[in-house]
Parts: sequence; structure tokens; C-alpha cells
Amino acid sequence: MADPYFFGYGSLVNRATHDYPDIHRATIGGWRRVWHSLAHRDVAILSVEPAKGQIDGLIAAVPGQDWAALDQREIQYARHPAPDVIHSAPGDISAQIYVVEPANIAATAKHPILLSYLDVVLQGFLREFGVPGAERFFDTTAGWDRPILDDRDKPIYPRHQMLDTEERLFVDLCLSRLSAVVVQR
Repeated sequence: MADPYFFGYGSLVNRATHDYPDIHRATIGGWRRVWHSLAHRDVAILSVEPAKGQIDGLIAAVPGQDWAALDQREIQYARHPAPDVIHSAPGDISAQIYVVEPANIAATAKHPILLSYLDVVLQGFLREFGVPGAERFFDTTAGWDRPILDDRDKPIYPRHQMLDTEERLFVDLCLSRLSAVVVQR
């Protein structure tokens, strides 16, 4: 049986955050990204929800169907089948997508987005899809009506990455265009 794939749409797009070698750019229809607050966390996390349109991401094979490490990394999420993936991998694939379960969402809370997390996501999109793809990330993501917690100097996100000057300026410019409220840690 062929190895299954995951569809990454956030930090998993940044290859520096994992070591899955069989990676391909991909697009999935019928979803959009959304920032959610969870009842048991004080920062927002990125998820997806059914919607018209499509989002960019990466697919990567999970060798030997060993989901344990990835499931642990994505412990806040549940895996679901991900049909409608358009990809460049050879042959037909079976893919899964991680989604925050509605019962775990704190609908009335507006927890902040960690800038160190957003930096990682956008670094991945810039490297995989260039500026147009990173701009599409903003356009295909909902929930920007929450503050951005600037933790760049002391990153809270465990898989944070150093951005080069251009990447950092890009993120800051996009946040400015959104009129995002950036608060210092």
C-alpha cells in the first residue's frame, strides 16, 4: 500500500519545521484557513473550514503510515480525509488534513496570533509560492480581527524560524495593510 499524505496549509508549508522528504506543492478546493481560539489555550491557532474557493499548501508522504509524530505535533487537531487535492506527486494519492474540531473552539474569545507562528507560516509560503502565494495566504484566511502578539525577540512558538530582512519586511507590510493591531509581549 502506498504511503498516505498530509495536506499542510500553515506551518507545515515551511519545510524547516519538519523532516518529511517526499513533498509536493498542492492546492485543495472547498476549504479556507481561519484563525481560531481554543478554550484551553491563550493564543490563536490556524485551522481550516469548509468554504468556496481553494487554498495552497504542501502535501508530504507519511512513511509507513506512521502518523504518531505528526498527530502529536498537531494534537489540537483531528485528521480528516482531504479529497480534491490538486498536486504534482506521481500517481494517485490519499491525503489527510488536520482540522480543529468545532467542540474545541472558543467562539467568543479573540486570542492573539503569535507573530513567531505567523512568521513561520509566511516564510514557508514565500519560499514555496513567492510573494503572490504569500499574499493569497492572507486573502484566503479569515479571522484577522484579533491582535498579533509580537514575540519575535522571545519566540513562544516552538518551531520558530529566523526570517531574513526581506521576509520580515514582507510580513510587517502585510500586517500593516490589514490594519492589524500588533501588541508587544
